[in-house]
Amino acid sequence: MIHPTAQVHPSARLAPDVEVGAFAVVEADASLGPGCRVAAHAVVKARAELGAGVRVDHFAVVGGDPQDLAFDPATESGARVGDRTVIREHVTVHRATRAGDHTVVGPDCLLMAGSHVAHDCVVGAHVILANGCMLGGHVAIGDKAFVSGGVAVHQFCRIGGGALVSGNAVITEDVPPNALAHGRNVVAGLNLVGLRRRAVSAAAVAEIKRAYHAVYAAQGDCAALARQALAEGRYQTPEAREFLGFFLGGKRGRFVSPA
Repeated sequence: MIHPTAQVHPSARLAPDVEVGAFAVVEADASLGPGCRVAAHAVVKARAELGAGVRVDHFAVVGGDPQDLAFDPATESGARVGDRTVIREHVTVHRATRAGDHTVVGPDCLLMAGSHVAHDCVVGAHVILANGCMLGGHVAIGDKAFVSGGVAVHQFCRIGGGALVSGNAVITEDVPPNALAHGRNVVAGLNLVGLRRRAVSAAAVAEIKRAYHAVYAAQGDCAALARQALAEGRYQTPEAREFLGFFLGGKRGRFVSPA
C-alpha cells in the first residue's frame, strides 16, 4: 500500500491499510489512522496526526511550520486531523506555535483545493472551507460552518457553528453562530437555509430570530445586549442561548455589523 518512491520515516506510525502514493512524504512520528489515503506528492509532516479515513490529496501539506517570524522550528508541536476529513489539492495546515499544542481540524470536514489553516486554529466538525479560503492564526470555526471561496479570516477571529460566510468576504470580527456574513464584516441575517437543512426545530429557529434582533436591532454594545437578553431568562432552547453566549466570549471584542 506504500509506493516504492514514497518516503516514510521509520518512526511514523501507519495503520496496516494506509495508502501512500508516489513521491509522498510521511515524516518522523507522524500518525496515520486506519483507512488513510495520502496521494502522490502530498506531505504529512513530523508529529502530524491523521484520524481514521482521512484523505490527503496531491501536493497538500499537513503539519508544516507556522508562518510566524518568532517561531522556533525546534518546537515540538503538531497538527491533528479528525476522522474522515478530506484535504484536497494544495491545502496547507500548519502546526501550533507552542510545544505540545496542536492545530486542530475536526472530523468529517472538507478542506477544498488551495485552502489554508494557519497555526493554532481550531476547526470544528463537519466544517467546509471552500477553494482559496484563508484562516489566520488562532482562528476558531464552529461545527457545521461553511466558509466560501476566497474568504480571508483575520487571526484570533471566531466563526460560530452553522454560520455561512459568503465568497470573497473579509472577516476581521467575530461571526456569531448561524449567521450569514458577507462583504467586509457585514451580517445579513441568519443562515435559515442551513438551519432548515440541519432540521433545527421551529421553536429553536424562532428563538434564534428573537435573539438576533435582541442583539442587533438596538445597534448598541453586542455583549451587553446579549448579557441582558440572557438575564431575562426568556430563551429556553440551547441554540438561542448558544447564539447569545457567543457574544460574551472571544479575544477580539468586536462582532460583524448588520447591513
